[in-house]
Formats: sequence, C-alpha cells, structure tokens
Amino acid sequence: MASRISELIIPCQDPNRLAAFWREVLDFVLLDTEDDGSVEIGPREGFGGLQPTLVFSPTTEPKTGPLRMHFDVNATDRDQDEELDRLLKLGARPADVGQTGEESWHVLADPEGNEFCLLRTRLS
Repeated sequence: MASRISELIIPCQDPNRLAAFWREVLDFVLLDTEDDGSVEIGPREGFGGLQPTLVFSPTTEPKTGPLRMHFDVNATDRDQDEELDRLLKLGARPADVGQTGEESWHVLADPEGNEFCLLRTRLS
C-alpha cells in the first residue's frame, strides 16, 4: 500500500484572493473556510478524490525567492496559447526563473508571485 497526496498547503497573505484565482484556473470549487482564515478549494467531488485539494493558509510573511516546489498546469479544452491568454486575464503574469526562451512551456506567477508552468500538452 502507498500514500497519495490529499492536500497541498499554500501559505499566503490573502487566502481568499489566491483561492479565487486558483478556483478559476483549475475549475475547482470552494470546499471549506476555517476560523483562522484558511480557505480550501478542490475538485467538485470534494476531498479524497484523485486530485488533491488546495488549502490557502494565511501568513504575514512575504514570499522571498523562487519556490522550491511549483505547479505545472495543462489546458483541458483549448490549446496552450488560448490557455495562456485566459490565465493572463485571470491575473497571472509572466515570470522569469532563468528560462532560455526555447522552452515548450510558459512560466507564470499567480497574484502573490508563486511561480507555476503552463505546459503545452492538452489533457482531457
């Protein structure tokens, strides 16, 4: 028997804003809010499914430096360029982590500066 990731905890300064951004990016729904200000989002089937939920946990510490771990996302119903346009309209912005410009992916940052990559392959 093995383990699997059920939740990812993301410390952030504005959990509601970041949860709203990632809900739109991933087509997730609001699952829970806690008294401490934490906000949990996830797939429509809720906690325990194949995809982990995301918990945005409040912190007063600013992000410093690049993340040691980041998300890779893939479009599900459009090509990479169309998805890039959508993500930029949602509030993502281009990020430079030292890429050469020859990559098949785009490096972006969410509204709090957390880097993530938009890959070329479309998933269903």
